Amino acid sequence: MVHNKRKKNSRQRGSWTHGWGEKKKHRGAGHRGGRGLAGSGKKGDAKKNKYWKDTKYFGKHGFYSINAIKTNTINLSTLVQYTQKWITVGKATNEAGTIKINLTQLGYDKLLGTGNTKQKLEITIETASQKAIEKIEKAGGKVNLLAEKISQKEEKPAANSKAKE
Repeated sequence: MVHNKRKKNSRQRGSWTHGWGEKKKHRGAGHRGGRGLAGSGKKGDAKKNKYWKDTKYFGKHGFYSINAIKTNTINLSTLVQYTQKWITVGKATNEAGTIKINLTQLGYDKLLGTGNTKQKLEITIETASQKAIEKIEKAGGKVNLLAEKISQKEEKPAANSKAKE
């Protein structure tokens, strides 16, 4: 014979607690002492030891600057890996044995000197480390820095204002 099982709440009609013990226990978070880490205050002796062991619980830790400028960097070794791919895609050109790459158009802000190159590279970028510039020039290449052009433009108006005074 098929026995149709009733829902749990209809089977619990007539009981005050519906399986939660004392009738006050299922009202809020009071039976368990609060929600989350409640009860950890001055008089919460039961939970103090838990927080003393975990030293990162109290206070603020570290710092985070919302004004931090994020620079997108690329290493010389990574640059050498991608040159052939960029040439085939058309993001770089190979003219008379010199590979010309505009890294600012590719979304990079700074060139770092980790790695080596034997290729002649002509790179245009905002800033580059001194090691990166030395390694590229040693291989017969050239680095065009856009940051120098910007700083030179800023210096010219200052020189004009001194002349007027």
